[in-house]
Amino acid sequence: MQIFHRSANTISRVSIFGAVFVIAGLLGLGDEINRSPWITQAHVAREQPIQFSHERHVAGNGIDCRYCHTSVEDSAFAGIPPTKTCMNCHSEIFSNSPFLAPVRDSFANNKPIEWTRVHDLPDFVYFNHSIHVNKGMGCTTCHGQVDRMPLMRQEASLQMEWCVNCHRNPEQFVRPRDQVFSVDYRVPDNQTELGARLVAEYHIQKLTSCSTCHR
Repeated sequence: MQIFHRSANTISRVSIFGAVFVIAGLLGLGDEINRSPWITQAHVAREQPIQFSHERHVAGNGIDCRYCHTSVEDSAFAGIPPTKTCMNCHSEIFSNSPFLAPVRDSFANNKPIEWTRVHDLPDFVYFNHSIHVNKGMGCTTCHGQVDRMPLMRQEASLQMEWCVNCHRNPEQFVRPRDQVFSVDYRVPDNQTELGARLVAEYHIQKLTSCSTCHR
C-alpha cells in the first residue's frame, strides 16, 4: 500500500534544494551587508563640530599632512592638532569669521575641540602609523584623496581582509619614502618592478600572523 503520493519524492527534492539555495542566498546577502558602507561606514562623510575641509587646506593651501598630524612619523598615532595649530594661521586669516568662533573659544578657554573620529579601529586591533609611513606606505593609500574631501570620510572598509591584502602583497602598494605624503602621487606603470625593489630596500616583511595586529 502506497502511503505517499508519487509527487512526494519530487516535492522533497525540490524542498531540500530550495532550502540550500535559500540558505546560500541569505549567507551571501549577509556577507554583502557586512561589506557595505552601512556597516563599514566607508564613503560616509562625518559631521564635525567645525566642518573642517581637507580639500581647502591640502589642495587649496598646500598644507602638508605633517603640519597638523605631527606625530605620524614617530608614533602609533598620527595625532589630532591642538587648537593652537589652527590659530597659527587663523589669528591672522579669517580671524573674525563667525564660522571659526568655536576655534577661537577653544583657544581662549584652553578646551580642546571634540572632533568625531573618522578612522576608528576596534580596540582589539593594533595599528602603528609610524611603521607604515617609514616603510613607504602613502597617506592616500589608506585615507584616499583627502585633497578632494570637503568633509573627511573613511575611504576604505578597514575590514581585516583589506589590511591582510596589503600585508600579503606590499609590493603593489609601497611607494618611495619621499612620496609618502604626496597627495599627487600616482601608481606608476612599473609598480610591479618598483614595488619589488622597494620591498627589498625597505626590508618589508609580509606579516600575516594574527599577533601582528591582534595583541
